[in-house]
Amino acid sequence: MAPTTTPTLELPRTPREPGRPAGGGPRGGGPGDGSAVPSSVSPARIGAWLLVAAITVLFAAFTSTYLVRRNAGDWPAVFLPPVLWLTTAVLLISSLTMEAARRAAGRGTRASLRRWLGITTVLGLVFLGGQLVAWRQLAASGVFMATNPHSAFFYLLTGAHGLHLAGGIGALIFALTKAPAAPTHAAALDVADPVATYWHFLDGLWLYLFLILYGI
Repeated sequence: MAPTTTPTLELPRTPREPGRPAGGGPRGGGPGDGSAVPSSVSPARIGAWLLVAAITVLFAAFTSTYLVRRNAGDWPAVFLPPVLWLTTAVLLISSLTMEAARRAAGRGTRASLRRWLGITTVLGLVFLGGQLVAWRQLAASGVFMATNPHSAFFYLLTGAHGLHLAGGIGALIFALTKAPAAPTHAAALDVADPVATYWHFLDGLWLYLFLILYGI
């Protein structure tokens, strides 16, 4: 008697898109909602977090010294320009637009990505312009860096933050030229996500400095 064989049913395989990694998500191993996720080992992301850590240590040293020095007897009051409230609001809004850009990168909507990155860049420039206005107002009232310890710390803290934010604007301009032209959603997010991390950190850092400067 001839041996019998049991037929097996093979399901057809769906071909994978070229350049699309295996995973649950539609693109870039995303969660299944059409968005990509950044590479967890991206050198840019690691660099962003290392930079955040270094800046945190720097400003922790600055503000610790500020708080200790503020309790000394020679700490005259310095009138802080009201424009700082406006610049703070502008920077907080820029954090929202930066997050919108990051999400647009994950969805692959290049036009939205370009638009939100551009808006964030403009808001960052407005913030820096407002900080310069605050400095000019202080100088016009006769308050300079060498006037007293309080004014010295004000110029130091706002100036150091402004320099780091100027670097963030440079990163935004880089992302504006690279991310929309990235070949995949994941590649665009690998450009936008580290910039978003750094920008959100600078926003939070300024809010922290703002509260300290106002003695809150």
